[in-house]
Amino acid sequence: MTQATSLTTAPIANLNERFAPLVGRTALSSIFLLSGITKLQNYSATQGYMESLGVPGALLPAVIAFEIVAPIAVILGWHARIAAFFLAGFSLLTAMIFHFDFADQIQSIMFMKNVAIAGGFFLLMASGPGPFSISNRESR
Repeated sequence: MTQATSLTTAPIANLNERFAPLVGRTALSSIFLLSGITKLQNYSATQGYMESLGVPGALLPAVIAFEIVAPIAVILGWHARIAAFFLAGFSLLTAMIFHFDFADQIQSIMFMKNVAIAGGFFLLMASGPGPFSISNRESR
Protein backbone atom coordinates (compact mmCIF):
# COMPACT_ATOMS: atom_id res chain seq x y z
CA MET A 1 0.00 0.00 0.00
CA THR A 2 1.40 3.37 -0.94
CA GLN A 3 1.52 6.32 1.41
CA ALA A 4 -1.13 8.15 -0.64
CA THR A 5 -3.50 5.18 -0.40
CA SER A 6 -3.04 4.86 3.35
CA LEU A 7 -3.66 8.59 3.82
CA THR A 8 -6.92 8.49 1.88
CA THR A 9 -8.28 5.39 3.61
CA ALA A 10 -7.24 6.39 7.15
CA PRO A 11 -10.16 8.80 7.73
CA ILE A 12 -12.65 6.21 6.49
CA ALA A 13 -11.15 3.51 8.71
CA ASN A 14 -11.28 5.91 11.65
CA LEU A 15 -14.98 6.63 10.96
CA ASN A 16 -15.67 2.89 10.76
CA GLU A 17 -13.93 2.24 14.07
CA ARG A 18 -15.79 5.09 15.75
CA PHE A 19 -19.30 4.86 14.31
CA ALA A 20 -19.76 1.26 13.12
CA PRO A 21 -20.24 -0.12 16.66
CA LEU A 22 -22.93 2.49 17.39
CA VAL A 23 -24.73 1.79 14.11
CA GLY A 24 -24.41 -1.96 14.67
CA ARG A 25 -25.72 -1.78 18.24
CA THR A 26 -28.67 0.31 17.08
CA ALA A 27 -29.52 -1.94 14.13
CA LEU A 28 -29.19 -5.12 16.17
CA SER A 29 -31.26 -3.85 19.08
CA SER A 30 -34.01 -2.01 17.24
CA ILE A 31 -35.93 -5.20 16.42
CA PHE A 32 -36.35 -5.90 20.14
CA LEU A 33 -37.26 -2.34 21.05
CA LEU A 34 -39.92 -2.21 18.33
CA SER A 35 -41.15 -5.67 19.28
CA GLY A 36 -41.56 -4.66 22.91
CA ILE A 37 -43.51 -1.55 21.93
CA THR A 38 -45.70 -3.59 19.57
CA LYS A 39 -46.41 -6.15 22.30
CA LEU A 40 -47.45 -3.32 24.59
CA GLN A 41 -49.82 -1.97 21.93
CA ASN A 42 -51.26 -5.43 21.15
CA TYR A 43 -51.16 -6.86 24.65
CA SER A 44 -54.13 -9.24 24.56
CA ALA A 45 -53.30 -10.66 21.12
CA THR A 46 -49.68 -11.25 22.17
CA GLN A 47 -50.80 -12.85 25.42
CA GLY A 48 -53.14 -15.16 23.51
CA TYR A 49 -50.38 -16.16 21.09
CA MET A 50 -48.00 -16.92 23.94
CA GLU A 51 -50.60 -19.00 25.74
CA SER A 52 -51.46 -20.91 22.54
CA LEU A 53 -47.87 -22.16 22.55
CA GLY A 54 -47.88 -23.07 26.23
CA VAL A 55 -46.08 -19.98 27.52
CA PRO A 56 -47.86 -18.39 30.51
CA GLY A 57 -49.36 -15.04 29.58
CA ALA A 58 -48.35 -13.77 33.02
CA LEU A 59 -44.79 -13.53 31.68
CA LEU A 60 -45.76 -10.88 29.13
CA PRO A 61 -45.10 -7.82 31.34
CA ALA A 62 -41.57 -9.08 32.05
CA VAL A 63 -41.02 -9.82 28.36
CA ILE A 64 -42.18 -6.34 27.38
CA ALA A 65 -39.98 -4.69 30.01
CA PHE A 66 -36.99 -6.77 28.90
CA GLU A 67 -37.59 -6.05 25.20
CA ILE A 68 -37.63 -2.33 25.90
CA VAL A 69 -34.93 -1.93 28.56
CA ALA A 70 -32.24 -4.34 27.27
CA PRO A 71 -32.09 -2.90 23.73
CA ILE A 72 -31.94 0.64 25.09
CA ALA A 73 -28.97 -0.43 27.24
CA VAL A 74 -27.26 -1.89 24.18
CA ILE A 75 -27.98 1.16 22.00
CA LEU A 76 -26.63 3.51 24.66
CA GLY A 77 -23.70 1.20 25.34
CA TRP A 78 -24.54 0.97 29.03
CA HIS A 79 -23.50 -2.47 30.30
CA ALA A 80 -23.85 -3.51 26.66
CA ARG A 81 -21.98 -6.79 27.05
CA ILE A 82 -24.31 -7.95 29.82
CA ALA A 83 -27.42 -6.83 27.93
CA ALA A 84 -26.08 -8.50 24.77
CA PHE A 85 -25.61 -11.75 26.68
CA PHE A 86 -29.22 -11.75 27.83
CA LEU A 87 -30.56 -10.68 24.42
CA ALA A 88 -28.60 -13.51 22.77
CA GLY A 89 -30.08 -16.00 25.22
CA PHE A 90 -33.55 -14.53 24.73
CA SER A 91 -33.15 -14.84 20.94
CA LEU A 92 -32.17 -18.49 21.19
CA LEU A 93 -34.91 -19.27 23.71
CA THR A 94 -37.63 -17.63 21.61
CA ALA A 95 -36.33 -19.45 18.53
CA MET A 96 -36.75 -22.76 20.34
CA ILE A 97 -40.21 -21.94 21.72
CA PHE A 98 -41.87 -19.99 18.91
CA HIS A 99 -40.07 -20.94 15.69
CA PHE A 100 -39.14 -24.62 15.98
CA ASP A 101 -41.53 -25.88 13.28
CA PHE A 102 -39.07 -26.65 10.48
CA ALA A 103 -41.87 -28.07 8.32
CA ASP A 104 -43.09 -24.45 7.99
CA GLN A 105 -40.62 -22.52 5.83
CA ILE A 106 -41.49 -19.18 7.44
CA GLN A 107 -40.87 -20.57 10.94
CA SER A 108 -37.61 -22.08 9.76
CA ILE A 109 -36.49 -18.68 8.45
CA MET A 110 -37.58 -17.01 11.69
CA PHE A 111 -35.60 -19.61 13.64
CA MET A 112 -32.45 -18.87 11.63
CA LYS A 113 -33.06 -15.10 11.99
CA ASN A 114 -33.07 -15.50 15.76
CA VAL A 115 -29.88 -17.58 15.64
CA ALA A 116 -28.21 -14.91 13.46
CA ILE A 117 -29.29 -12.15 15.86
CA ALA A 118 -27.87 -14.14 18.77
CA GLY A 119 -24.62 -14.40 16.81
CA GLY A 120 -24.53 -10.63 16.44
CA PHE A 121 -25.01 -10.24 20.18
CA PHE A 122 -22.22 -12.75 20.86
CA LEU A 123 -19.94 -10.61 18.66
CA LEU A 124 -20.96 -7.54 20.66
CA MET A 125 -20.14 -9.41 23.87
CA ALA A 126 -16.68 -10.20 22.52
CA SER A 127 -15.85 -6.81 21.00
CA GLY A 128 -17.55 -4.45 23.44
CA PRO A 129 -19.75 -1.45 22.71
CA GLY A 130 -17.13 0.74 21.02
CA PRO A 131 -16.11 4.34 21.61
CA PHE A 132 -19.56 5.96 21.47
CA SER A 133 -21.02 4.30 24.55
CA ILE A 134 -21.86 5.19 28.11
CA SER A 135 -19.68 2.36 29.44
CA ASN A 136 -16.70 3.56 27.45
CA ARG A 137 -17.25 7.10 28.64
CA GLU A 138 -17.49 5.97 32.28
CA SER A 139 -14.19 4.07 32.03
CA ARG A 140 -12.22 7.20 31.07
